Amino acid sequence: MMNLFKIAIRNLIRYKRRTLLTASLITIGVVFVLVFVSITGSFKAMMIGQITDSMLGHLQIHRKGYVASIDNLPLNLNMKSQAYAKVATVLDATPEVAAFSPRLKFGGMFSNFVETTNIRLNGIYPDREFQTVPLLTSRISEGKKVLNRGEILIPILLAKGLNVKLGDTVVIVATNADGSVNGKQFIVSGILESATGPGGRDGYVHIEDAAEVLRMPEAEVSEVAIRLKDFSRLPTAVKQLETKVAGVVNKEGRSMFEVHSWEQLSPFFNIARMIDVMTFFIKIMLIAIVLISIMNVMIMAVYERIREIGTIAAIGTLPGKIRSMFIIEGFCLGIVGAIVGGLLGSAVILIVNLVGIRFDFGQQQGLLLKATLNPNDLLTVSVIVIFVAVAASLQPAIKASKMEPIEALRHV
Repeated sequence: MMNLFKIAIRNLIRYKRRTLLTASLITIGVVFVLVFVSITGSFKAMMIGQITDSMLGHLQIHRKGYVASIDNLPLNLNMKSQAYAKVATVLDATPEVAAFSPRLKFGGMFSNFVETTNIRLNGIYPDREFQTVPLLTSRISEGKKVLNRGEILIPILLAKGLNVKLGDTVVIVATNADGSVNGKQFIVSGILESATGPGGRDGYVHIEDAAEVLRMPEAEVSEVAIRLKDFSRLPTAVKQLETKVAGVVNKEGRSMFEVHSWEQLSPFFNIARMIDVMTFFIKIMLIAIVLISIMNVMIMAVYERIREIGTIAAIGTLPGKIRSMFIIEGFCLGIVGAIVGGLLGSAVILIVNLVGIRFDFGQQQGLLLKATLNPNDLLTVSVIVIFVAVAASLQPAIKASKMEPIEALRHV
């Protein structure tokens, strides 16, 4: 086998220009694929992080039917205290859960005593919420990074539209579950930058204040936002929680709760899927480049070395060894392209990070993209290149191994 490798390498060196051009084409393809995959993958991860860590959480638990009516923020589909206690017990016993936060969501009217507009409000326990969505505090562009009873965090769009400033007194008026109307005064303690998605006009108050506005004897819960210790285990965690909460049933014996991942709650998931589709087609392009390049070189090598093939066949070289010789040449080209492409791709990604790519996402200004090359992506691309290089060599190799020695020796 080592002799076949030596012969294959010697043949590649003999045709330096062709070998160099082919290896360069494969290398360029690998570099572009690695850079594209690393940048788009990092962009996708950053956007998912912005959405989940500043607003949604990794997954949420609701009462059955709540998400289907979420635009109306139905108060009649909230969890009562006993139902929430069962959910909290399940979450406390789940090792994958890092933190969770109950929320009381409702719609209301926001007034600065001069103008009035609508607002969506989240009643929260601040400490639990900031642990579950740690980037929420980074969205507070003005004011304190805390939320006390009697205070409200309002979205920047609303603050600009009604000319509301920090320390101003405002009124929240909401319709209760029984149809009556109640109001409460709040002090504006912070102004929130908008997040992409349904949280763009969301404000925050303490959950006890929310219960007071809605005249609830004790705070109910609209949803429970959950943060996982390991985001990559999201599918597993969803299945585990679905199994566990399925055991919590109502008086009729029916399951009371639903588990939804961020993918089911955010429209950005469709964009994330498009990024994955684009990455897939870029890899297909790489396969096409390698396939055509290697096949072209191997076919030309067979036609140019017909007499050589005839000679080695005439002296007793078996067809299998002739076939292996050409396959090894393709394998070597794939190896060289994958290694050099991987090194150059890593260097380009390093340069991109040194230069820095900044972009805006919603109201988030100047986000710095940190491209990272996933070792799995590097391994996948390298394996694809080598495999396709070998596959592209098969047809020319089979053709060479089937040549009749006498006919090959007569070739001019």
